[in-house]
Parts: sequence; structure tokens; C-alpha cells
Amino acid sequence: MPNNKDEDGLVVLVFNKKETDVRSQQQQLVESLHKVLGGNQTLTVNVEGIKTLPDDQTEVVIYVVERSPNGTSRRVPATTLHAHFEQANIKTQLQQLGVTLSMTRTELSPAQIKQLLQNPPAGVDPIIWEQAKVDNPDSEKLIPVPMVGFKELLRRLKVQDQMTKQHQTRLDIISEDISELQKNQTTTMAKIAQYKRKLMDLSHRTLQVLIKQEIQRKSGYAIQADEEQLRVQLDTIQCELNAPTQFKGRLNELMSQIRMQNHFGAVKSEERYYVDADLLREIKQHLKQQQEGLSHLISIIKDDLEDIKLVEHGLNETIHIRGGVFS
Repeated sequence: MPNNKDEDGLVVLVFNKKETDVRSQQQQLVESLHKVLGGNQTLTVNVEGIKTLPDDQTEVVIYVVERSPNGTSRRVPATTLHAHFEQANIKTQLQQLGVTLSMTRTELSPAQIKQLLQNPPAGVDPIIWEQAKVDNPDSEKLIPVPMVGFKELLRRLKVQDQMTKQHQTRLDIISEDISELQKNQTTTMAKIAQYKRKLMDLSHRTLQVLIKQEIQRKSGYAIQADEEQLRVQLDTIQCELNAPTQFKGRLNELMSQIRMQNHFGAVKSEERYYVDADLLREIKQHLKQQQEGLSHLISIIKDDLEDIKLVEHGLNETIHIRGGVFS
């Protein structure tokens, strides 16, 4: 059941044309409907939506805005607009435009819903109608629709097939968007890692500059207590790193394991393996994405290297100027 008010002014026009034709001629269609309404300059025809229907038909939802002389505007009620379209001469003009059906898109009143549900449609058994009302999954939004005869059954199948195609098209679009987002995520993660490495490198370089400045600033002064304490801490860390049972020993052990694995891999390289065709396509697609990411990353690295060269040039000039001042 539609939930639009009569004041929304939505009227459905079914055209005996394909959706592509209607969309390509949308402006001409609006102008033709405006002429059907008398060509009144205070009226403006607007298209709310266009949807494909079976049998090469298209549903167009329109509304008309009426502007008053004082500058205000309002939508023409749907019942008023539909009554105008149902006039004999107007209906003939619409048929010349390809309109086969017109109807309002307004919500039903409680009295209309009650009357519709109490009286079974022609050709429908009352017991089946009552069972249809019981099987209604959402009585506030849905109402039973009778389906009598093979023609109605065929129409329902065509509508379901059309909706399935629209859903599949939407799923394909969503899948493409997800693939694009995944690609962007990979590129973004690579850029983040690159910026982290660049930040660490610049931090180290900045620290080196500060060290040189601090050395020049405290040149000729005796070592202070906090500096002596810092030297002791650094010596302790250096001893821990060089201890055989600590990080250096573990690193040597890992290097030995890597060499052994490389040796075993070289021995087993003579064996032949067969890869499934689907898996091979996935691997190729993954490698292609990785290649694109690496190409983008290389471009970023080149740009960053140019920036680093400019920073180095500026630092060298600064140190040269300060060296001249101290000398």
C-alpha cells in the first residue's frame, strides 16, 4: 500500500515505451504533459521517478506544482490531477503520447481498506480470500491482490522476473563498489604505512639535527648529571641488544631458520604442482591488484623523495648558515 498523501500530488502514468526511450525523451515528455495541462505558466510538471515494467512498458511518477501570484507554491492534489487526466479529450491526448494507464499513488483510508478486505473480488472464493488475509505478513503495509486466470499469472511472473533483474543489477553495482572500496583500502593502507615510515625517518633526521644543535650549544661545558645518567641507560640498552641470549641471538636463530627453509625449498622445487583454474584466476586477479597498488605506491615514493630532497637542501643551507655564524 502506498503511504503518500493526496497533497503530495503523485500520479502514475504507464507508457507503452521502453525505459531508455522515456529517459532520453524526458524533457520532451515534460513539455508535452505541460501542453496537455493547458500550457499554463503557473504550472510546472516534475518527474518523481521512472521504473521499468514488463512487456517494454515504463512507469513514470509525476507531480505538478502550481505557483500563485503572491510567490507561494503548492502541489496539485493527486485526485485533482488524476481527474483532469481522466477527461475524455485529455485522455485521448495522453494516449497519443503513449500513456496506457493513469492512477493516483495515495494511501488508502481505513474505511477503504476495510471495504476492500470485507468484499472478496469477483472470481475469488471467500474462503481463499479469508486465508489470504490471514497469511498477510504485514497487514499495515500490504493487502492481498487477487490473481485470477493465466493472463494474471503470466503478468505476475513477468513482474517478478523484472524485479529480480533489477535486484541483480543493484547487487552487481554494489559488488563493483565493494571491489573499488577494497582497492582503495589497500592503497590507503599502503600509503599509511609509507607515511609512518616517512614520519619515523623524518623524526630520526630531526633528532640528528637537534643533537648537532645541542652539541654546538653545549660545546665547552662539562657533562651534567642528567646527561651522565642518560649515557648509562644507553650503554645498558646496547649491552642488552648485544647479549647472546637476547635479541641478537634470536635474530641469528631466525636467520638460520630462514636459510634452512630456503634450502629445503630449493630441494623441493623440482616437484611439479597443478593449480586449479579458478584458483589461478583468483591469484592473477590478486597479483594484478597488488601490481596496481605497487605502481601507485612507487608514484607516491617518487613524490616523497622529491620532497625529502627539498627538505635536505633546506637543512643543509640552514646548517651552513649557522656554521658560518658560529665560526
